[in-house]
Amino acid sequence: MVQVKDPLLEPYRLGHLTLKNRIMTTSHEPAYPEDGMPKDRYRAYHVERAKAGVAMTMTAGSAAVSKDSPPVFNNVLAYRDDVVGWMKKLADECHDHGCAVMIQLTHLGRRTHWNKGDWLPALSTSHQREPAHRAFPKKMEDWDIARVIGDYADAAERMAEAGLDGIELECYGHLMDQFMSPLTNELDGPYGGSLENRARFALDVVAAIRARVGDRLLVGVRYTADETAKGGISAEEGVAIGHMFKASGQVDFLNVIRGQIHTDPAMTDVIPVQGMKSAPHLDFAGRIRAEVGLPTFHAARIPDVATARHAIASGKLDMVGMTRAHMADPHLVQKIVEGREHDIRPCVGATYCLDRIYQAGDALCIHNPATGRELSMPHTIARADVSKRVVIVGAGPAGLEAARVAAERGHTVTVLEAQPDPGGQIRLTAQNPRRKEMIGIVDWRMAQCAARDVEFRFNTWAEAEDVLALDPDVVVIATGGLPHTEVLESGNDLVVSSWDLISGDVKPGKSVLVYDDAGDHAGLQAAEVAAHAGATVEIMTPDRSFAPDVMAMNLVPYMRALQDKEVTFTVTYRLTSVERDGNRLKAVIGSDYMPLAKTRVFDQVVINHGTLPLDELYFELKPKSSNRGQVDYEAFIAGRPQALNGGPKGEAATGAFQLFRIGDAVAARNTHAAIYDALRLMKEV
Repeated sequence: MVQVKDPLLEPYRLGHLTLKNRIMTTSHEPAYPEDGMPKDRYRAYHVERAKAGVAMTMTAGSAAVSKDSPPVFNNVLAYRDDVVGWMKKLADECHDHGCAVMIQLTHLGRRTHWNKGDWLPALSTSHQREPAHRAFPKKMEDWDIARVIGDYADAAERMAEAGLDGIELECYGHLMDQFMSPLTNELDGPYGGSLENRARFALDVVAAIRARVGDRLLVGVRYTADETAKGGISAEEGVAIGHMFKASGQVDFLNVIRGQIHTDPAMTDVIPVQGMKSAPHLDFAGRIRAEVGLPTFHAARIPDVATARHAIASGKLDMVGMTRAHMADPHLVQKIVEGREHDIRPCVGATYCLDRIYQAGDALCIHNPATGRELSMPHTIARADVSKRVVIVGAGPAGLEAARVAAERGHTVTVLEAQPDPGGQIRLTAQNPRRKEMIGIVDWRMAQCAARDVEFRFNTWAEAEDVLALDPDVVVIATGGLPHTEVLESGNDLVVSSWDLISGDVKPGKSVLVYDDAGDHAGLQAAEVAAHAGATVEIMTPDRSFAPDVMAMNLVPYMRALQDKEVTFTVTYRLTSVERDGNRLKAVIGSDYMPLAKTRVFDQVVINHGTLPLDELYFELKPKSSNRGQVDYEAFIAGRPQALNGGPKGEAATGAFQLFRIGDAVAARNTHAAIYDALRLMKEV
């Protein structure tokens, strides 16, 4: 039988560099730098993926080349000389595993703010403000242009000294693209006007870099080849730009982008989230490759191996970017090589990673809490010296992760779940067709548990005697919570919860008030259910903005689902009480800003106020446990085993089992927090 070679695992020659396969992680900024430097945490993140076989890792979603390009995503500061040592450590360690290393260099232009860094004015090719970052920039002068071109060359020289294999220049949304696009370039003379003039800055930067570093570095450009906007760069111009780069003889590869990133909706079309089409720009990237003829890379929601394999096998790409997929599972390539594709932890498109960055946080995967925590959390679980009997109550994300990790440790695991199916709140979330991929969080863990003989008992409302009858060494309560609707001064019996609408247990009224002071997905998801049913909906919050925990890119699909319907948003008002008004409900509305008592009438009032823990079983078992439910937080944080015995006031231990609770059984948080609780507790059991 002839064995067919996997196109993803074929090597690729790029200039002087031989890449061992066709899979890469494209440049992205996980916001892990410390003091602007890619230190130990940053390096560990990239090295983990290098160890597992990715052919090339591109660091820095935009390392800044100039001081007037201050970091807005905790960017690497490529304008500092001390970056050389840190980048050299990263490159050397990745090279030890046969992984090539590049960095993306940029000047952010108007995609930053003057109140960051050294408080220099933002810089662009016009005074137009970028909506996303809001700074009104200085319009560049000739000396600005000359200075920034020199800064690019300086930064490239630092990367050559660090031993990197290449650099990528960012030409979408940032300064280089602000020159390129007729929508943003208002300069006169040699850098404004015609396409050739607008492209001059990018070509001058490439020439300056080549003059400084010669052929020591590969040089590529990640560029917008079609802005998909009236008056912007067209696909035909994008092809022409590609030909200009090729004709220069100084550009080694292109990384193709389609769209703009100046607003949240535009950026979400460039980097799609769950519920949107997979690989929407792949065919277009293939067109650029075919018509320009330079080595072509691309990444935009290529979440699974089958899509990536198609991209290479069909000749659309030379290297395929699987960046968010590698955040979900850094061992993706290793699992392909070993024939274990079924074991790959799926990217579910939640985009918790990017949304956190754009909210000044660090990138975290919604269901792989070891990503970004490689210095303290394992991606593979070590077996314990002694096998224990572990009982877990609850099969939501926290309970399933606890079961998976305990089973990988070699323990005997039994899970008791009241519902007929696993998933908890994830199963509720997945009721929305647009968010159905979230069930991958559940399905992957169920498959992992099945492979390790975890016993599940569904339709089982666990009582204390049921747990004790299993003679456990460790008991984990992961029962989650139930909606908290007792939040009004009066009328709590007249309202329904967001869960009631999402689950379909309660039908929407004709005129619906969704009172959301949790600010998470459930409020908007309930509003979407009501709006799609034809209701007139008002979403009200006491906060100064609605749904702050949904964040930028995840908010876009909700707005697209709601704004063409009878939906209004009301901020800074607090629902205080509800009372009957005939067969309708009168809402009394106050404010935190002044004494107020407005009244409005609705058919239905929906409360979204998080959950209260389902913790009765925990408190029943607590006095029977050896640790009285205590968690040693110092050990928990440091990744050491839990060893507390007895109660907090010196009471002697009475039970033979340790007792813990995790996730929303402790307090209402989110999916990532629940899974992180489970991992850092169970990895030491």
